[in-house]
Amino acid sequence: MAPMSAPVSSDRPLLNRRLAAFGTTIFAEMSALAARTGSINLGQGFPDTDGPAQIAEAASRAVLTGLGNQYPPGPGVPELRTAIAAHQQRFYGLAHDPDTEVLVTAGATEAIAASLLALLEPGDEVIALEPYYDSYAACIAMAGATRVPVTLRPHDGGFVLDLDELRAAVTPRTRLILLNTPHNPTGTVLTADELTAIAALAVERDLLVVTDEVYEHLVFEGSHLPLAGFPGMRERTVTIGSAGKTFSFTGWKVGWVTAQPALVSAVRSAKQFLTYVSSGPFQYAVAEALQLPDAYYDAFRADLAAKRDILADGLASAGFQVFRPQGTYFITTDITPLGEKDGLAFCRALPERCGVVAIPNAVFYDDKSAGATQVRWAFCKRTEVLEEAVERLRGL
Repeated sequence: MAPMSAPVSSDRPLLNRRLAAFGTTIFAEMSALAARTGSINLGQGFPDTDGPAQIAEAASRAVLTGLGNQYPPGPGVPELRTAIAAHQQRFYGLAHDPDTEVLVTAGATEAIAASLLALLEPGDEVIALEPYYDSYAACIAMAGATRVPVTLRPHDGGFVLDLDELRAAVTPRTRLILLNTPHNPTGTVLTADELTAIAALAVERDLLVVTDEVYEHLVFEGSHLPLAGFPGMRERTVTIGSAGKTFSFTGWKVGWVTAQPALVSAVRSAKQFLTYVSSGPFQYAVAEALQLPDAYYDAFRADLAAKRDILADGLASAGFQVFRPQGTYFITTDITPLGEKDGLAFCRALPERCGVVAIPNAVFYDDKSAGATQVRWAFCKRTEVLEEAVERLRGL
């Protein structure tokens, strides 16, 4: 007798319906296009040089001496958790217990996923600032929750948050606000007044807040202020950080969560069934990186500020409307002055036109029309690469 097999439904898609709308990320598509055409890739946000040699040597030393080659502890190695707590105290005056209030993750992307999967249930609503990093939407969908966008709108050379619109977006079903500051892709850095208003709203409506702060050390105007430091926010905020953006080792995938113990415990419950653990030897190296002197952070920021200005000035000369970012290593431009109106078509054609790759901002919006003419450029590249890209863009 032939073995029985489960029937395969011909009318049901293989991919979970919650993820069906997402497909391949725009970053994969545009990076593949850059490779195929030999273009300068200013799309995906990764540096084209490695971080400090002494930190790379620390990772090598960890591997060769057997540190982290087997499964590290679930919450992260004690040395890194202690260094993360010291970092939060050093830069922001926030005290955290490394044993109960710090969790190491496989990059900030896993920290976001674990936080949302842990804290959300089907039917919950999540307010997210749009345009937003694409994993936000996918993780909210995987949790079965509903995304409620609040749009940052162009104003006076930057992008601004309408606090009245944010307040109006809160409903009885709102569980959580998902913030990103410094903000990718617009480069906006939320001000003390804006964060004070967000904190007051969260306390008033008893909301949780997840804050993605991976660009915390890349603020060119103003300063980065963690929401967890505002009144009433310590007990309701999950703060996410990352080594990849600060130390230019994006492939190591070392991120972290800091929060009060009950929140960390909840996030850890989800995280243990995602990667369980990761990046063992790299955790020891990042622990050393977080202890680098202020001179490292100052030089890192100054280098990126100079590169921002090279690309921003070049884009303006090429005819784009440029929104010069206050933070991050991305510049948003508007293509309308070039006689263009479709950012996706523009980015797909750009490699053939002048050998440069960028990202269309429309993919970061629910309201596609709001970002239809916006294009994002990464300036975390070598100076000579940016200068060559500017030269090529003059051909537009």
